[in-house]
Amino acid sequence: MSREYKILVIDDSPFIFKAVKKALEPHGFQIVDNASNGQIGIEMVEKYNPDLITLDVTMPIMDGIETAKVLFSKNSDIKVIMLSAMGDDILINQAKELGVKYFLAKPFKAEDLLKLANTVLGES
Repeated sequence: MSREYKILVIDDSPFIFKAVKKALEPHGFQIVDNASNGQIGIEMVEKYNPDLITLDVTMPIMDGIETAKVLFSKNSDIKVIMLSAMGDDILINQAKELGVKYFLAKPFKAEDLLKLANTVLGES
């Protein structure tokens, strides 16, 4: 990896935050922070300007769909991997309509997240 990419995790599960850190940090990614809902996540995006965001679908206060809507309205080129649990198919279709291109089902394998992150950021 030629440079250290900044990753922001927007997920209300501390377990998922730890799983993302464990999957990506050993490979040179910098996990800058974790937001427990979309509202906090949007503020953190403005603060950190991350290269990539992992975004949970189902969260309190502001879910992943509303969060994606706001993020893409501010920056249509923002890079997002949406993490979804089984049964979120309707929400995934809504996310696709908003511009989310990358999805990973929870629970995920570390190597699958790493591979997808590298694909999204254009390095393999």
